[in-house]
Amino acid sequence: MNKDDNFGRLLLLLLIALGICLGLYYLPDRLFGMKIKKVDLLSDIRIKQESLSMDSLRMQLEQPDTVRIDSAAVRDSILKTTGIDSVALALRDSLYKVMYADRGADSLGTHIEDYSVGHIGLKRFFAALRDSRKQERPVRVAFLGDSFIEGDIVVADFRSGMQKEFGGRGVGFIPITSVAAQFRPTIEQEAEGWNTWSMLTDHHHRYTLSGMTFEPESDHPSVSVKTTDRYPELKTVSSLKFLYEKNTRTRMTLICNGTQDTIREVLKPTSVITQYERTGTFTEASFAFADTAGFRALGVALEDNSGVIVDNYSLRGNSGMILTRLDSARCRELNALRPYDLVILQYGLNIVSDSILQYGWYAKRMEEAVHHVRTCFPDADVLMLGVSDRSRQVDGTFETMPAVLALLHAQRQAARRSGVTFWNVFGAMGGENSMVRFVENNWASKDYTHLSFRGGKEIASALLKAILLEKEFYDEADKVAR
Repeated sequence: MNKDDNFGRLLLLLLIALGICLGLYYLPDRLFGMKIKKVDLLSDIRIKQESLSMDSLRMQLEQPDTVRIDSAAVRDSILKTTGIDSVALALRDSLYKVMYADRGADSLGTHIEDYSVGHIGLKRFFAALRDSRKQERPVRVAFLGDSFIEGDIVVADFRSGMQKEFGGRGVGFIPITSVAAQFRPTIEQEAEGWNTWSMLTDHHHRYTLSGMTFEPESDHPSVSVKTTDRYPELKTVSSLKFLYEKNTRTRMTLICNGTQDTIREVLKPTSVITQYERTGTFTEASFAFADTAGFRALGVALEDNSGVIVDNYSLRGNSGMILTRLDSARCRELNALRPYDLVILQYGLNIVSDSILQYGWYAKRMEEAVHHVRTCFPDADVLMLGVSDRSRQVDGTFETMPAVLALLHAQRQAARRSGVTFWNVFGAMGGENSMVRFVENNWASKDYTHLSFRGGKEIASALLKAILLEKEFYDEADKVAR
């Protein structure tokens, strides 16, 4: 065999290999339902479209306010509703800028961004905290979200921190049952004989913040709850409540604290949200029901009637957009029993998609949702949380999905246009690729999307710190006003 034959065979082999590589490069992203990793001989020197997208998205996030607001009209409205004149508003604006410049708050968003004119977006909430000892009710926070806060992740530590700071005990409202009931460490609960309706799939019933309602599917439905010692503020409470929204003649049997003392009641007939309450010292309760035709229940509340109470209204799969379907009348009924001072909105994980980098449509829908929430709970301030970091695997390494930055920008724009407060979870985590660190520390699951309880504690601590820092600004602003 001569050298020319060997060279020809080598050249042919190289051409075949090159052809195979080119063929693999042009394979579709998915084949038979499986994701295919492309073979790219020039990957090390090629400027990827994703890199260009990330650069563009970073610049978008760093731009100053791109939303125009009729400040004069808003200021006139504030003067009418709060009595704060333009001079006081100007002073608050100046103080706000000076305070955060002095504290060195960074661009990642470790502080709360207040997009209300005059920076009064949490004024009612902080006023309620200030006057909490004078009030005959607790300061109430409704923490709405998706699976990110399921099982009380984030919320449990936020609640504990708030109760340590301002008093109060108890887990607050608990739905009759939920997908998180078996692994939620802040309450033990069991329920039997109930049919669950969810606003995610049902358009027949009228819904309020929990997004769920429950009807008996057996003759004798029951629900039992028991406190845990996961946090010291949860061990005992002074108020036990049962909330229901429809009833004709239901009989209830209640056993408290595992004793043999049995309380029997005929629940009040109603077609509006109503609560049955007992006061004392409680660690557990078992409710059993009979004659339940026409009965519809919401849940149980274990809490004090003072301090701060934080209700977790997580609903897996909720994007936040369906908040526009909350029933206004039902929400007013709930607000009469549980008047909320702050509504926190945590959404976005269910929207993030590799194939979408434009979320203006979502910003618009969330503006509508915020407006509706404010209509339903007119005495509550609103705090919108930005999406957390979420990673995808690219060339063997995990990195932030570009869609996260795009969605974060849209959420911030929605908060600006709505004139509400905003807190950047992505920034609090550490920004780009922070989810990788969370997974390495066992602070997040291997799906590079959801936090563990330990990771939730980190976020809760940062959120609490941001709120307390914001409260310092309000305290200083009030002193200047006086």
